[in-house]
Amino acid sequence: MCDQCHALVHSEELERLAAEAKALEAAGELSRAREKWLSGLPLLPPTSKQADWIEQHAQELNAAAAGAAVGSTVGPITLPPGNSRAPLTRRFKWTSLLSFVAFVAIYSAASGTKFGIGFAVLILIHEMGHFVDIKRRGLPADMPVFLPGLGAYVRWQALGVSLETRAAVSLAGPLAGFLASVACAALWWQTGNPVWAPLARVGAVLNVLNLIPVWVLDGGQAALALSRTERVVLLIACVALGLALKENIFFLVALGAGYQAFFAGNLPAHPSRATTIYFVAVLTALGVIIRLMPGTGLGLQ
Repeated sequence: MCDQCHALVHSEELERLAAEAKALEAAGELSRAREKWLSGLPLLPPTSKQADWIEQHAQELNAAAAGAAVGSTVGPITLPPGNSRAPLTRRFKWTSLLSFVAFVAIYSAASGTKFGIGFAVLILIHEMGHFVDIKRRGLPADMPVFLPGLGAYVRWQALGVSLETRAAVSLAGPLAGFLASVACAALWWQTGNPVWAPLARVGAVLNVLNLIPVWVLDGGQAALALSRTERVVLLIACVALGLALKENIFFLVALGAGYQAFFAGNLPAHPSRATTIYFVAVLTALGVIIRLMPGTGLGLQ
């Protein structure tokens, strides 16, 4: 920056880099686009708003590139921009329907018809939590695709979306899963039918496992919006839940939070305190369901 007029000395070079980076993003080459954006950092004052924006956007591109490389997950994944959006969407509608039917058939054969259908619906509600949250924000998304033995995923367009929004979308699935478990618990209390209690417990347990803040799990995507201090808060909250509820599953989430706090280097430029509150609230709500339902572990005995 010029000391006298405060103009950006490298403005033309920065404009060129920005244009090239945007072109790479449009072509779906997210890793190269990230490198191009970061190459402009040495040309900017470290404390400038432009430098802060580039660092934030580079993290978003890194997360988007990681998501786009994943074939399946229990949460949402990123769909890179392309030129054939309409055919892709139509194909995924049929894939979603057929994969759900296969999902129901396989789990019904393994665990009985009632439990198999109920389990598939629990996974569907979790994924629809992601889908509805994405669509209400005006973002494009495909219907869920189901992978027996692995879970399900929602493809969506996350390029240019803030880390806080990505976190909210990721946590919307476990929140929907909690509501589904509450419905199963209520039906068990009301009817006494033995199928509902295991469904309530297994739904809550799987959603807590999905909140472990690692890799492409929902918890891993949500943790990207947390500062080091907020990740430590999440760690402490998980240890407290594990001790209070006597459920070891929360110590797994705590381990993931500890890794993110002390070993991961992907700290956001603009952390989100609201995400921390959301994260802990969903974990606590799921923990209450697990505590109230009979059984141990997944509660399938």
